[in-house]
Amino acid sequence: MKRARVVYDGAIHDAFEFEGKLKLADGRIAAEEEVVWLPPIQPRTVFALGLNYADHAKELAFNAPTEPLVFLKGPNTFIGHRAHTRRPSDVTFMHYECELAVVIGKMARNVKAEDAYHYIKGYTVANDYAIRDYLENYYRPNLRVKNRDTCTPIGPWLVDAKDVSDPMNLSLRTYVNGKLTQEGTTKDMIFSIHELIAYLSSFMTLNDGDIILTGTPKGSVDTAVGDEVITEIDGIGRLVNTIVGDDAF
Repeated sequence: MKRARVVYDGAIHDAFEFEGKLKLADGRIAAEEEVVWLPPIQPRTVFALGLNYADHAKELAFNAPTEPLVFLKGPNTFIGHRAHTRRPSDVTFMHYECELAVVIGKMARNVKAEDAYHYIKGYTVANDYAIRDYLENYYRPNLRVKNRDTCTPIGPWLVDAKDVSDPMNLSLRTYVNGKLTQEGTTKDMIFSIHELIAYLSSFMTLNDGDIILTGTPKGSVDTAVGDEVITEIDGIGRLVNTIVGDDAF
């Protein structure tokens, strides 16, 4: 099942995909354009992976890491489908990052890799924008690179884990103003989903609603005010986002 959280008729509703539209929990049907989309889950602790695709590491002239490079993200960075992301007027390079987001479904501690999938609630699409002007180095991105308000669209759907037969074989794509600019596959991750859950749970407890952003393949390019950026993952969803300037705020 594909689940969503939306605002409709002045209230927040849980909803699911129904014949190309949204069916609210109270039974009403709404079109995609009639609602305000929220992140499909309310994020708790969010882990983001750096350089988890070898082609992306090579693109940035870095060696592939030998241990997961993980940093944390605050919940205020997240916005929903069809929302606006702010590009500050003083930056020169702000790029998207299409990522498969893994949502944890229950408490996990010292999980074995072979058991990791039992702890997943589902999957969604994330677009984790980065502002390279603020980057200190790719091994330690500072707060301004990855924790800015509005800079991580996520959604539109949370797809139940049981409905994704092989999360390690999904195609990812990004389009900027209709032009394909990024294409890859989750099978090229350096550290797989089950390895990441085992790694993180080996030293801290994961909880229901925690999210792991699993990294992005090569192909990140600069974006400009007015650009429509679409990040999509086969079987998971198509996430639409628009870049706006300081004047919008």
